[in-house]
Amino acid sequence: MAAGDRGAAAEYFGGQRVAERLEEALNALFPRRPADLYGELANYLSKYSKTPVICKLVGRKVLDGVGQPTLEVEIYCTVKNCEKRICSTVMSSHSQIPENALPETIEAYEKERNDFVNTAVEWVNEALNTVLRDLEPTDQCQVDKMLGEYFTNKVEEKEKNQKQEEEAEATVSPTPRTLSPASPPAKKKGKSGKKSVAEKPIPPAEPAEPVLCGSLAIGGASLAIAKAGATVSHIPLYLHVALLKHDQELPEEITLPLPMVTLLNCEKISPSKLKLVKEVMLIPPVQLSLKQGIERILGIQKEMTRLMESSGKMSGPQLADGKKGKAQNSGKKGLPQFVKRISHLGCLTTGYDDLEQLLLVMQTACNKRGLELGTDMYLAINCAAHELMDYDKGKYEILTGTFKTPDEMVPMYAELIDKFPFIIALIDPLRKEDREQWSNICCALGSKCYLIAEDAATCISKLKIDHSINTPLCSGVVLKYINQTKVSDLIELSGILDGQRRITILGSPDGESSDDSLVDLAVGLGARFIKLGGLSRGERVTKYNRLLAIEEELAKNRTLREAKLEFITFAEESQPEIQLSDVLPPPQED
Repeated sequence: MAAGDRGAAAEYFGGQRVAERLEEALNALFPRRPADLYGELANYLSKYSKTPVICKLVGRKVLDGVGQPTLEVEIYCTVKNCEKRICSTVMSSHSQIPENALPETIEAYEKERNDFVNTAVEWVNEALNTVLRDLEPTDQCQVDKMLGEYFTNKVEEKEKNQKQEEEAEATVSPTPRTLSPASPPAKKKGKSGKKSVAEKPIPPAEPAEPVLCGSLAIGGASLAIAKAGATVSHIPLYLHVALLKHDQELPEEITLPLPMVTLLNCEKISPSKLKLVKEVMLIPPVQLSLKQGIERILGIQKEMTRLMESSGKMSGPQLADGKKGKAQNSGKKGLPQFVKRISHLGCLTTGYDDLEQLLLVMQTACNKRGLELGTDMYLAINCAAHELMDYDKGKYEILTGTFKTPDEMVPMYAELIDKFPFIIALIDPLRKEDREQWSNICCALGSKCYLIAEDAATCISKLKIDHSINTPLCSGVVLKYINQTKVSDLIELSGILDGQRRITILGSPDGESSDDSLVDLAVGLGARFIKLGGLSRGERVTKYNRLLAIEEELAKNRTLREAKLEFITFAEESQPEIQLSDVLPPPQED
């Protein structure tokens, strides 16, 4: 080395305090005499290295758990002067196509979905690469702020293009279009000799918010960078999210969300008559560990399968009479004829003629395992009421040919919960538009079970209005990580729900992927429940496995807090008050 270079080198290394820090490292390591001296030396000096920054995002089209195209986002960072792949995430897809959709409707949706994913891949590989380059992956607020601004610009760009197209169309054909008169409503059939009673009109269905083509890129980039932030900080994602939510103050203890495990997916199409129930979910008692609860649910699932497979040979088991909460059978109706398939939700798919028939099968399966509903296991029912409304009649079709007005649904649910108190949660018991009835059902049943809005919370961007949640009055909300949802959005919304003493439920979309980040999000946000589907299909089981791993880790670190079930009493002024429930006695031993 030339003399001039030596001087420059001394100045360069002196400015970086290299000699001083090497001496510190050698003095610190000598007493320990590590077997891998140079490895330990590298670890010691790494704390002086620069914070990793994002250098590249890679987007690609992959398939989700139901074979639909979706987006994968990979994050590369500059770490110790080298480009390094940090992590990736795969977005889940949410379909709003009904079960009985026409083939052409499904085909159009699949084409649109494909276009959406291709655009999202383009956004990630081009614009977002530039927008997010050189940001620190640990700075989630700044990342999400820039993602939000980019998305807003895209929305404004689309609106501008639509306006120009409309103006161009008006210039080509200036003749105003006339609206054809609305056809009169069909006359309702009624019994002869009886006057029809005028019924209160129902609020019309709110139009579905359009999804911007490419919006998957926003959610995918935000979640992938959150995972990268956790990775470079050498902590699990759930701790990273908890730190983000609590302003970098780590909670002393963490409570795991209780799983709502889907056991049955009930078809609402012929020949099944029961339409009121879409999903039946099992909730284990809080006194059990998650591992014990999952094992108990697996046992009930096996009994359900056996019952359904042998249903053609039996007329239905008899259950004890006279006890509240016991389904009874007169012998006229047997069990469903067979299990048709495993649903995309990872559970058994079948159909029923009425609700008591369904509860009879559940009760029988539990009894065969020596368990009792209401003590050893609880039920949650997803009613998906928005799928039941007959808009010509203005009523919900709860059974084939049996209709009820929104006002009539409230006492029906009150009777149901009074008769079967082991049902501790109803999801979407009404449409989101029936806000008056939501308030009524909350006042009537809020202290007995959770009344949860899921369909009303599908679009995260419409939920927050002036530091409040834009949903009907309810016990809690199911949040789903889809489309343009950002990690910061979930943190903000869960904080608002906490402040309003309502519960947060993290929900798995229909088209789930093998990415298990949703579980870490639920734990980090402090969600009360997590709704992942059933205990079949790899993309769903991998999430339960992740939840079990987190439980084991927290128990080992002695930072696991036991969950509680707290129902909410709604006052007449619709201000919720927390009430500890006494409906959960200690479980019986298996």
